[in-house]
Amino acid sequence: MSSTSSLSCPADQEPLIQRSDSPTGSITSYKSIPKSDNDDLELSLTNSNSNPRGRSVENDVLPETAVLGRNLGWSSAYILIMSRVIGSGIFATPGAIVRSVGSVGITLLLWIAGALIAWLGLAISLEYGCMLPRSGGDKVYLEFVYRRPRFLASVLIAVRSVLLGFTASNCIVFGEYVLYAFKREQSQFEGKVLAIGLLTTIVIIHSCFLKTGIFIQNVFGWVKISLAIFMVLTSLFVLLFRSNGTTDNTIQIWTKGSNIWDGSVWNWGITSTAMFKVSYSYAGLSNVNNVLNEVKDPVRTLKSAATTALITSCILYLLVNIAYFLVVPMEEIKSSGELIAALFFERVFGAKLGSVLLPLAIATSAAGNVMVVTFSHARVIQEIARQGFLPFSQFISSSKPFGAPMGALVTHYIPSFLVISIPAANVYSFILDVEGYPGQFFSIAGSLGLLWLRYKRSDLQRPYKAFLPAVTLQALHSTAVIFAPFIPREDLNWRQHLSEVSYAFVGTAVIVFGICYWYVWTVWLPRRSSSTLEEIEAILDDGTTVTRLLQVPIGFKPTLTTEQADTRQTT
Repeated sequence: MSSTSSLSCPADQEPLIQRSDSPTGSITSYKSIPKSDNDDLELSLTNSNSNPRGRSVENDVLPETAVLGRNLGWSSAYILIMSRVIGSGIFATPGAIVRSVGSVGITLLLWIAGALIAWLGLAISLEYGCMLPRSGGDKVYLEFVYRRPRFLASVLIAVRSVLLGFTASNCIVFGEYVLYAFKREQSQFEGKVLAIGLLTTIVIIHSCFLKTGIFIQNVFGWVKISLAIFMVLTSLFVLLFRSNGTTDNTIQIWTKGSNIWDGSVWNWGITSTAMFKVSYSYAGLSNVNNVLNEVKDPVRTLKSAATTALITSCILYLLVNIAYFLVVPMEEIKSSGELIAALFFERVFGAKLGSVLLPLAIATSAAGNVMVVTFSHARVIQEIARQGFLPFSQFISSSKPFGAPMGALVTHYIPSFLVISIPAANVYSFILDVEGYPGQFFSIAGSLGLLWLRYKRSDLQRPYKAFLPAVTLQALHSTAVIFAPFIPREDLNWRQHLSEVSYAFVGTAVIVFGICYWYVWTVWLPRRSSSTLEEIEAILDDGTTVTRLLQVPIGFKPTLTTEQADTRQTT
């Protein structure tokens, strides 16, 4: 699975334990593994040889180089994070957040709290990533920790990644801002056509032109950082040199501290929903964890790039929000929907320049986010398929014909396409909440799993250690967020309340569906046919090592020929 060169790295980059033989057998050609016949099955299993570098979960502690090679240095890793973090969130969600919480003060507190909460999650992902330096992110970590019930963690991650791992929200923002820039009436149909066109183009680029796609997303990343800095500088220019009624009112807000709390809504249910949107804007700090097989010097790069990205994004988010408050009146912010940044540019640069060129820059920012999410999430899907948990696993696992995971990109494309096609006008906020809610369950599992590993697996080398109270706090926060939508709200009756928190029911339904799917596939069907699921390793034509799951009759015992026994003893 891992080449010898992938294991030769500095001592401080080797989070290794004593390797144990893989229980799954030798790596053979994928095409040589039979699909049904019992005689062929016996032949296949008798060819099993002990393989110390197999796809056993215990070998996740070994660094692995992707078939695609290690193409991502520190700069590419940093931009991969920043392009994921700075997407449509800071340009589209502040209006909805201010409308919910009512005041400048609570809004800024939420962005600071979001950074602290993001740090809790980042610390956990850093410890996991440095300890288990493999592509796949949560898929690798939860499989390593939760080995019983067998396959449950893997199936839940697969279901969530396929059904909820879409990039629809940023595609929608791209379409809205392009229409706004060209003075087109906000047409739901035209916006969706633009969104689907963007998604399709990006999938084609990443499928057929790997290095070109990496170069383009790096350029988009630096453009987004520059855009955020530019917005801050222009807001200061307006405040200092272009005095008018709006700026005079703004100056009063900031000089009289009590005004920043005017209109505050102190309700945990409302605040938690707003926090979903803030958290979405910080989502992606662990983006490099999904592609560590392609990162040069993965452990050191991960620690440095991720921490730098968190500090950068927190500072930029606070400054951009302050820029909005300095330029756009509060009432316009509350009614802006997803177009708050467009209103900002229009007020600063006038109707022509402000409403054409700079909204296009924001559309470019959203496109860059779609590029990096598509790039990294396709790798997660590929890792899931390599473990045999998806239909058409061979196609999804392969990097043929252009040296990129085309099958995984297509798998990522389909649910995103379907979500964008939903005939609903205000689907953006709902998508954000549906994406974020089930993630809280996995956050709790990851936090508790890290605590368990500290106690049970002291043999693991940890180049980075999370602050344990922070890990506990992260679990408590995720638990509070799970229950927050069900706290009664005085301003809504129960029907309206249920409608407002429908995202919680949809997110929970996805988790329940995953559990049912796992039970039917791994428990009920094998029990019904008096068999067990066994993992057989194989290698694809492009060199990708995969696992195939076979139903083996209970009591079946493979036998070795003399030649095979000698081979195993030699190995």
